[in-house]
Amino acid sequence: MKKLLFVFALTISFFANGQNLYIKTYGNKNDKPIIFIHGGPSGNATLFEGSNTAEALSKKGFYVIAYDRRGEGRSTDPNATFTYAEAFQDLNAIYKTYHLKKATLLAHSFGGLVATLYTEKYPKNVSNLILAGALFSQQETYDHILNSLKEKYTKISDSKNLNKISYVEKLDKNSAGYRKHCFELASENDYFKMPNPTEESKKLYAAYDSSEFFKTNIRNKNAPLLFYQNEKKNNIDTRSSLKKIKAEGIPIYAIYGKQDGVFSDDQINSIKNLAGKNHFALLDNCSHYLFVDQQKEFLSNVKNWIK
Repeated sequence: MKKLLFVFALTISFFANGQNLYIKTYGNKNDKPIIFIHGGPSGNATLFEGSNTAEALSKKGFYVIAYDRRGEGRSTDPNATFTYAEAFQDLNAIYKTYHLKKATLLAHSFGGLVATLYTEKYPKNVSNLILAGALFSQQETYDHILNSLKEKYTKISDSKNLNKISYVEKLDKNSAGYRKHCFELASENDYFKMPNPTEESKKLYAAYDSSEFFKTNIRNKNAPLLFYQNEKKNNIDTRSSLKKIKAEGIPIYAIYGKQDGVFSDDQINSIKNLAGKNHFALLDNCSHYLFVDQQKEFLSNVKNWIK
């Protein structure tokens, strides 16, 4: 029976704070819990699940909980406000529903901001904080994207794209439009793509593309607009929060892709120094979606850190 529980995946939609929240668990509920916090706003956990990462992580001896934040992905809610406070409410509902006293937060991309601010507010709830390709200094990320592309386009005298960058630089830096254009430029220039796909990564991405998870890769286009409208902390640097968390004795781990184009070398060195040498990993031939690009190394590091 224990073996069956180990590989069992349970999908439920539970009523939390007036909202049906999509959530799926993997593994044995008696193992150490890990809550995966996806990117966004306008994100979901489908790639983490559909690439088999959630199940593979559970087989390392963890009880993995994947969910979609309120109003994002499969947790549809026309009344969602997309604030950090709302995200905290839903996380607390997960803790209550699954009777969790503590859990490791595994946070990807924008989820890193959610997880860091949650840990700062509710330190007793978090046993470990793992930043996986996670944002921590938003403006530095935007500046790096624009400056690196400006350098690239200047070298090839691409006036069209240089004009586009000039337009973006004049936008309100605390606006959804500014964020959208920065990440669109990054995507157009393959800043999120693995440079040299391996056979294993090709199989994982192909499996996701043909899975039911890909079919439910729901993106709420209004989420970023409402986030910037309703959340005052919309362009932040969480390093002061991370230092506070570390000072309180909560282990912080950081794992990033060496070729993740949205982070500068200075940013990577900064988060490495903050987490500590033994709490940091930089994966080669790896970009933003590191749990697919280099899944084995990703899982190995997580297991070694918190088992």
